[in-house]
Amino acid sequence: MKLTRYTDYALRVLLYLSARPERLCSISEMSRSYGISQNHLMKVVHDLGKAGFVASARGRLGGIRLARPPEEIIIGSVVRHTEDGFDLVDCGSCIIAPACGLTGVLREALGAFMTVLDSHTLADLLNNQVDFLSLFAPKAA
Repeated sequence: MKLTRYTDYALRVLLYLSARPERLCSISEMSRSYGISQNHLMKVVHDLGKAGFVASARGRLGGIRLARPPEEIIIGSVVRHTEDGFDLVDCGSCIIAPACGLTGVLREALGAFMTVLDSHTLADLLNNQVDFLSLFAPKAA
């Protein structure tokens, strides 16, 4: 299974914010740090805000932060929110679907995948905050 770029960006935003709980962060700052489009991140952050994963403060000194502690953000919940569908194959139009065992096997595999994601929080992904933050340090010339 391959997750969309949208989910990838959403998880990156949440990781970035969880590594900096002491301050508000900007979308442009994250865009520069990751080297990804600011326009894409704006859409992702807006959606994460509507879903209650991030909170924003407007104004000159505004920015975004996690809306809940990282220990309360379940990775499976984020993936379910950001992915449109989980159909691994299109069995609906297949003539052998009524007799094929693949549908059940794929459903079981997807269930196992989601069970693993549901067993981890955002905090679990940042088990070494110091090393994570050092990855964003400017490179010496």
